[in-house]
Amino acid sequence: MIRYHRIFGLASAALAAALLMAPSAQAMTKIERVVSPGGIEAWLVREPSVPLIALEFSFKGGANQDPAGRPGVAYMTAAALDEGAGDLDSKAFQARAERNAVEMSFRASRDEVRGSLKVLSNRRDEGFELLRLALNAPRFDPEPIERIRAQMLTALKRETTSPNVIGSRLWWSAAFPNHPYSLPTNGTLESVPAITRDDITGYVGRVLARDNLKVGVVGDIDAESLGKLLDQVFGSLPAKADLRDVPKIRPDVLGKRLEVQLDVPQTVVAFGGLGIARKDPDFIPAFIVNHILGGGSFSSRLYSEVREKRGLAYSVYSYLLPLDAASLFMGGTQTRADKADEAVGLIEKEIKRLAEDGPTFDELERSKSYIQGSYALNFDTSTKIASQLVQLQVDDLGIDYWERRNGLIDAVTLADVKRVANRLLNGGVLFTLVGRTQPATTAKQGG
Repeated sequence: MIRYHRIFGLASAALAAALLMAPSAQAMTKIERVVSPGGIEAWLVREPSVPLIALEFSFKGGANQDPAGRPGVAYMTAAALDEGAGDLDSKAFQARAERNAVEMSFRASRDEVRGSLKVLSNRRDEGFELLRLALNAPRFDPEPIERIRAQMLTALKRETTSPNVIGSRLWWSAAFPNHPYSLPTNGTLESVPAITRDDITGYVGRVLARDNLKVGVVGDIDAESLGKLLDQVFGSLPAKADLRDVPKIRPDVLGKRLEVQLDVPQTVVAFGGLGIARKDPDFIPAFIVNHILGGGSFSSRLYSEVREKRGLAYSVYSYLLPLDAASLFMGGTQTRADKADEAVGLIEKEIKRLAEDGPTFDELERSKSYIQGSYALNFDTSTKIASQLVQLQVDDLGIDYWERRNGLIDAVTLADVKRVANRLLNGGVLFTLVGRTQPATTAKQGG
């Protein structure tokens, strides 16, 4: 969930302009490791010419830390953190944020709770103080909690007829039975009404701690000032998180096809299998292999076979999804009901062909060039750079990864991608189809 406050007035116009600016390419390579007087670490890209501070942070332990039988707690917690804190109720908190052009957001994924702050340099103290209050003294008053609960339930009811959501939920529940990954991050129609304020405060107390915190900062601030603000915002959080162990798991029922009958114009296809961990030495070759298969958009094999040659779909794609407890290879498409079997057959055929034969030398070289050249798109705003600083820490890739990345890609050989293509794509794929299909293994609607 990503939630931005609306902001108004001259300050907001200045913030909007600053958000479009980014540090220079030279500044991007100058990452400082800042350690606060209290021992809190952050990575900083300083750029005095941008009158903005963008801060991104992550706490390990997202929806996988939801209480047993209560999926949706992390999601609701993230939605409620900025709905009043300290002496400020929800309206007062948001009014103060609007007056000072402060943008703040929180969201929960399977493995993380993430947050962000964007504030003009001359409103820095106000922005960081609001963030301190949200993290250390959230109110969780009844009115915003019930409003958020109602919004979540409305969305969940809408999702019961969404083929994309039905297919996704079916895939995750089938791939990871009896595991936290089997449950939807935004909860269920049964669990959300049962979530209590105690669930939320208990979650905050267990997850939001200093030892599982990663911070990235970009903009007009020096290391000394940042160190003081880190202690102000995060220094009073618990020293250690109380995280429940999430067991490592491999996706189940690979090689199967699960179908749900739903009267919709197009059949939605989702597929996935075993991937490769982010810190595995084979991840970079696997990233190239996936680009060739379905990650390269208009240049990929799946796009060529499914869309260009046969016109079966508007888009077809694949991607790598390394999680804390599982590493996945995922993808999807949408097509006419009477063409679903053909589309799935083509996807299976291309996966098998690439696994057995590997990429060509030309495909390898084109993919390397694109992957290296397009990486800069991740750094065209301060907020994107801050997010990347955090991701590099979460993935434990090292503060010099930006400098090493192109060399790692250059070093990949044709033998590497042939070997890794077989490793990545030869383990079987689980397909889910939702729409007007011919039932093979039929599942209950909604998964």
